[in-house]
Amino acid sequence: MNNRTSFALLAVLTAVGTITMSSAYAEEACADCTLEDVRATANEMLLNDIPVSVWTDKTEYSHSDMIMVEGQVAHMYSGNPVTITVVSPLNSIVTIDQLSLNNDGTFETTLNTAGALWKYDGTYTIKANYGSAEKSNSAKVTLSGGVAWESNYSTPDTSKQCSASEISASGHCVPFSISGGEVTSATLNTNDNSIIININANDDGTLTVTPSNSVQNGIFMVLVDGEEWDDVEIVANKVTVMFPAGAEQVEIIGTFVIPEFGTIAAMILAVAIISIVAISSKSRLSIMPRY
Repeated sequence: MNNRTSFALLAVLTAVGTITMSSAYAEEACADCTLEDVRATANEMLLNDIPVSVWTDKTEYSHSDMIMVEGQVAHMYSGNPVTITVVSPLNSIVTIDQLSLNNDGTFETTLNTAGALWKYDGTYTIKANYGSAEKSNSAKVTLSGGVAWESNYSTPDTSKQCSASEISASGHCVPFSISGGEVTSATLNTNDNSIIININANDDGTLTVTPSNSVQNGIFMVLVDGEEWDDVEIVANKVTVMFPAGAEQVEIIGTFVIPEFGTIAAMILAVAIISIVAISSKSRLSIMPRY
């Protein structure tokens, strides 16, 4: 028997064995199951073994599309929502939302890519977290047809040397101190007025950062691994963050003006004036003092 004949015989035996095993598995799972049923069962078993699963309806979108996000948790805990965090190509937070679970452990939401924070082209990471860092997963999508972020991102000044008590963030030296871990890198996101600090936390510890006003004017919010963090102390432009062991990233977001605030403030003022007039008219009380 020559080599060609031997290879042909081996291929036939392998194919027969595969078909036999697939048929046997289908019969063992259920007698009337089709191959699609077997695959669906296998997918369901796989989802049950993964703490959190998340996926999107597509992998590529334009900047005017809606992203359909779906997912599932393997084991539900009463009252625990799923936290969805979207990170842009600039490694900044685009949006954070908390989703309630359906009765079967699934969740879904829709993301609108028409917002200003979605304007940059590139890969966006959609993270799903269910209570702890171990129960998390992510999906990546690509946006195109917008602004190339490379042309708007400030290039770090690598020639500038910072002292041992400072971290270089996009060419700026930011004073810091840390216990329980070490700072590995930092970047400055001028578009979102935030400092993103990557750390290696061996134990529970604290990170103190004091950016100058030229780097960041005021501190609005602190995120640890993409989640809003309350265990912080903020005094003027100095912030101390108490992080847990295993933390990887701290983002310090500066204060900023929300464009829609003027309209909202005007509406609130109008409602307040109308309410005062209505109450005064009903009670026949005058706002001006009488003499």
